[in-house]
Amino acid sequence: MSNTTFETFLVSGLLVLIAAIGYLAWSAWRWVDRERDMEKRSLDGVSHELRLNLKRMLTELAGIANGTLRSEIEIIPVIHPQLDALLSRPNEADRRGLTIIRGNYNELSAHKQSLRAALATQGDVSAPANVAVDAVISSIATLYLWEEHKGRPPEAARSTRSWDVRDWMKANAFHADLLPGLHLRDQVVERLRSHGMVLTPRPLTYTASEYFAMQYDRKADRNAPFWKRKKKPVAEETAPEPTEAASHETAMPESAPEPTVTEAALDPAATAEPVAQSTPETVTSDPVETPEPAAETTSTPKPPTPGIVH
Repeated sequence: MSNTTFETFLVSGLLVLIAAIGYLAWSAWRWVDRERDMEKRSLDGVSHELRLNLKRMLTELAGIANGTLRSEIEIIPVIHPQLDALLSRPNEADRRGLTIIRGNYNELSAHKQSLRAALATQGDVSAPANVAVDAVISSIATLYLWEEHKGRPPEAARSTRSWDVRDWMKANAFHADLLPGLHLRDQVVERLRSHGMVLTPRPLTYTASEYFAMQYDRKADRNAPFWKRKKKPVAEETAPEPTEAASHETAMPESAPEPTVTEAALDPAATAEPVAQSTPETVTSDPVETPEPAAETTSTPKPPTPGIVH
């Protein structure tokens, strides 16, 4: 074998080997992708199966409440082949969610048997019907968690607006008036909240007047009308004991300010002796100016002052 033939054979063998490896890799990837798609469709089938069973049971309960369903033959047993097939093999789904769905199926099946027995004996179906309605509400809450929160428990689910739950029920034809005398969407929202899921906005706990009264005075009397504020007790203030200096000050009242007078007015001799006419000014010890006498308004001559030389 020549070198050229050997090289051609070697290159051809390598190409065939690469092609075989590529085909095997593509086949493995296709098989894995197909298994993933089948598992996803199986999980969607579980949701679809539970939704159909719940709608069928809601129709039966509505017929019992309206009086249109009177025979036990019209109540169909609960079957769930899709769930059984999914539980029979290992998968990547959350097994806790599947276990909760299986428990809900068992509960629904037991309540249907109770309804069938009550209708067969023509007995009172109100008590088993009420219990069955409660089980349906719990099953709808489980279906919502399975579809929207990947089967997580209520306390582990993310915070959600309550209107998102209502929109989901509306999209899946769970009407609010399916059962007479019961608002189905409100009941499902309250059931999720009671199980520990955080739904916003939170329900109001106070009226407007109570809330603003609490903001105004948090120590208000709740038993009083409109939570009026309690009357605070007035503490009697005790006066401090007066000291010796304070008692002296209180005993001696303050004297009125003395008017400013001149030395001539205070000296009795100055009033008795005549004052020289040539004295132009009167020296006072107080810098305060003496008010000038008012001008005479009449022409009556003023009587002479004794002791003054004219």
